[in-house]
Amino acid sequence: MPTQTVLYIILAGIVALLLALFQYKYKVKSMSKLYMLFAFLRFITIFSILLLLINPKFEQLELTTVKPKLLVAVDNSNSIVQLEQTEQAKQAVQAIRSNSELNKKFNIEYYNFGKTLNTSQALTFTEKQTDISSALNALQDIYQDEVAPTILITDGNQTFGSYYEFSNYNQPVYPIILGDTTTYIDLSIRQLNVNKYAYLKNKFPIETILAYNGKETVNTTFFVTSGKQTVYSKNITFNATHTSEVLQFTLPAHKVGLSAYKAQLKPLKFEKNKVNNIKNFAIEVIDEKMNVAIVSNFYHPDLGMLKKSIESNEQRSVSILKPNEIKSKLNDFNLVILYQPDNQFKFIFDAIKAENKNVFIISGSQTDWFFLNEQTNYYEHDITSQTEMYQGAFNTSFSNFIVDDLDFESFPPLQSAFGDLTFFAPYETLLFKKVGNIVTKAPLLATLESNGRREAILLGENIWQWRAESFINEKSFNTFDNFIGKLVQYLSSTKRKSRLVVDFESFYEGVNNVIIKAQFFNKNYEFDGKESLQIKLKNKNTNKISEVPFVLKNNNYQVDLNHLEAAEYEFTVSAITENISQSGSFTVLEYNVEQQFLNANVSKLNLLARKTEGTSYLIANYQSLFEDLISNKKYTTIQKSSKTARGLIDWTYVLGIIVFCLSLEWFIRKYNGLT
Repeated sequence: MPTQTVLYIILAGIVALLLALFQYKYKVKSMSKLYMLFAFLRFITIFSILLLLINPKFEQLELTTVKPKLLVAVDNSNSIVQLEQTEQAKQAVQAIRSNSELNKKFNIEYYNFGKTLNTSQALTFTEKQTDISSALNALQDIYQDEVAPTILITDGNQTFGSYYEFSNYNQPVYPIILGDTTTYIDLSIRQLNVNKYAYLKNKFPIETILAYNGKETVNTTFFVTSGKQTVYSKNITFNATHTSEVLQFTLPAHKVGLSAYKAQLKPLKFEKNKVNNIKNFAIEVIDEKMNVAIVSNFYHPDLGMLKKSIESNEQRSVSILKPNEIKSKLNDFNLVILYQPDNQFKFIFDAIKAENKNVFIISGSQTDWFFLNEQTNYYEHDITSQTEMYQGAFNTSFSNFIVDDLDFESFPPLQSAFGDLTFFAPYETLLFKKVGNIVTKAPLLATLESNGRREAILLGENIWQWRAESFINEKSFNTFDNFIGKLVQYLSSTKRKSRLVVDFESFYEGVNNVIIKAQFFNKNYEFDGKESLQIKLKNKNTNKISEVPFVLKNNNYQVDLNHLEAAEYEFTVSAITENISQSGSFTVLEYNVEQQFLNANVSKLNLLARKTEGTSYLIANYQSLFEDLISNKKYTTIQKSSKTARGLIDWTYVLGIIVFCLSLEWFIRKYNGLT
C-alpha cells in the first residue's frame, strides 16, 4: 500500500476522533460511560465515512504459467485415400493425443485442411482439393504473436494455391510425410488447356502438357476420343533427358451444343497409377457471336479492362471505337457501351433512340452531364463542378438477373461527379453508393427497362481497379469477369423477362461445386421469396430420377448438387404453387485431381521444413518427432506476472457498520430519553 494512503488513513482516524470528542466532550463537563459509548460510536461512523472516501488499495502480484502451443494440421484430402495412408494419419493423430509428456509440455490444438483450413477434428479424407499454402497462411494469422510450432501431417501434394515450400510462415514446421517415397515409372497428362466455347464450322485450339517420370526410353500414344471415335492421335517417345512434351493441335467444331472429349495417354505395361493418364474435357459449340462496341473520346485503363473482361467469354467480341468511327457500324453490334459521353456522342444517342438499342453508360469525372441530361428522359443528374469518391454496396434485393456479392464494399472507390441521380422511370439498383462507412440509398450502378429497351448506368470511373482487387481476393479474374458477363448478357438480350429464371453451366468439372441458381417473380415481375422451388434431375446414363428442393439465399434460390456423380443430366426446375417450370441439361465431367498422385512430395516438404527451421519425418518415424519436441529447449513453459490493484475494504461491509453505529446510537439515546 502506498505511504501516502497510510498517512491519509492515520489522518482520517485523528479527524474522526477529534470530531467525536468535540461533539460529546466539549458539550458536557464530565464524561459518563454512556457518553463515552456515544463518542466511540460516532468515531466509528465518521472514520468509516472517511475510509470510504479514501478508498485505500493495495497491489497484488499474480503469477501464471503459460505453456507453448503446438499446432497439428492434418491433410484431409482424397489423395490420402489414394495413397492408402488414412489409417497411418489417424494413428499419428491418436499418438499425439495419447502422449502424456507432449500434452504436459504443450497446449495442443488440432486442425484439418483441404482447400481451406478447418477447425473440425473429424477426418473424412473427402476434400477434393489441397491448398497447403492457404492453411499455413490461416494459421499464421491466428498465431502470429505466439510460439506455435506446427506438425503438418500430409503427403505434400498440393492441387491449388501458391507454392507452399516458399511460404513465409514464421513458425517451425515439422512435416510428418504420408505416402510412399519410392519413385515409380509414370506417365501423366500434366495439364490440358482448352477454351469452353467454340464457333460452328471453326477449329478450336488445344494445348496439353505430357510428363514422364523415369529413366528408361519408353514409347506411348496420345489420343483424343469423342464417343467411340478417335479424333486425334500422336506417337510419343520419352527418355531420361526428354521427360515432357507440349502438344498443340486443333479440332473441328461440327455441331452446335455440348461436345465431350477424352484425352488419353496409353499406359505403360508396369505403370502403377493410370488415373493420371486420362483427362476429360468438353466444348460448347455456338452458332452466333455477340459483338459489343465500347465508344470513348479518350483512352482510359477502364476500356482495356472492359474488353478483357467481356472477351473472357469466347462468344463475345469487343471493339473500342471513337464516336466518329461507329456511325456506319452501329447495327453490327448487339450492345453499345458509352464511356463518359459528351456532345460528340449526339448522333449516337439519336441512332440508339431510333433503333431502340440497349446501352450501357459509364460516367466519370469527364462526363458532360449538361449534354447527357438532355439526351435521356429516364434520369437527371445534379450539375456540379465537384467530384467525389464512392464505394459500392451490394443490393441483396436486386432481381433483374442473378448476381453474387463480390464483397464490393472492399473494392477501391470510383471517381464520379458529386450530386444525386434522379430517375423518372422504374429502375433497380444493383450497387448503392457508399461514402466512408455510410451506405446511402443513392445508386452507383442501376438498370432500367422502358419501352422494350434496357439500359444500365454506372456512376464512376476506374472500375479497372475493381478487377485487380477481385484478383487479389480470389486469385483469379473469373469471379469479376462473370459479374461483367452477366451484366452484358442482360443488356444485350431483348427477350421478355421470364417469371422463372434458371442460372447454370453447360458442364461442370468434377472438382467444382455443381450449384444451380434460380429466381422467381410474381405477376408484377417482383422477386418472390415465398415460393418453393424444386429441381427434378434425371441421370441420362442410368435413368435414375431424384428431386431436391432449393433454398433461399439473398436474392436468389440455390441448390447444391455437389454429390452428383460424373454423367449427363436433364433437369426441370418447377414452382410448387404455380404451373411454371424451366428445363435444361448439363454434364458433370469425371475428374478428381487428388487421384493424380503416385507418392509423397518429399522434396517440397523437406524444403519447407528447412526454410522454417523445422525437421521432416517419415510416417514410420513420427515417434522421433515427439522426443525431439519434448527435449527441445526452445519450447518451454514461461511464467507471466501481472499486478492488480484491489480495494482494501469492502464498501458493503463498511456501509453496514455505519448504519449499525448510527442506528445503535439513535436507539440508546431514545431509550435514555435524550434528544
